[in-house]
Amino acid sequence: MIDSQPIWADNFLNKVANSSMGLNLSRGKPIKYYSSDRISQLMGNGLLTFVDKRTCLNHFFNNDEIIFYKDINDLSYKLNKYKKDKTQRKKIARNGKKKYFKYFNSTIIADYIIDRTLDKKSIRNYIWEK
Repeated sequence: MIDSQPIWADNFLNKVANSSMGLNLSRGKPIKYYSSDRISQLMGNGLLTFVDKRTCLNHFFNNDEIIFYKDINDLSYKLNKYKKDKTQRKKIARNGKKKYFKYFNSTIIADYIIDRTLDKKSIRNYIWEK
């Protein structure tokens, strides 16, 4: 962005580790339930994560777990709000991380892929199939 090159590998992990908030953007227009794997890096590292509400991820997360924005003005307002409110920022990020690990950890996702690939009856109730 603005002549800045992307940050990769260890540099990326260091930036995430030293951040308190992250914007989860995907290329193109928002699509229902779609997110790049960046969301796992942001939420899994306990960052307050901002997501476009058109992704419909509010079907899985609520407003005390993740921040949804409707447009660039709403995003700007919310980024500034949570930049100032450290207590609320940490609380929402902690709630989001906890929920993300509960429903979207690597074991659950791997089980889903195996179940669907092998057409097996699942022993789990996947949150996205409710």
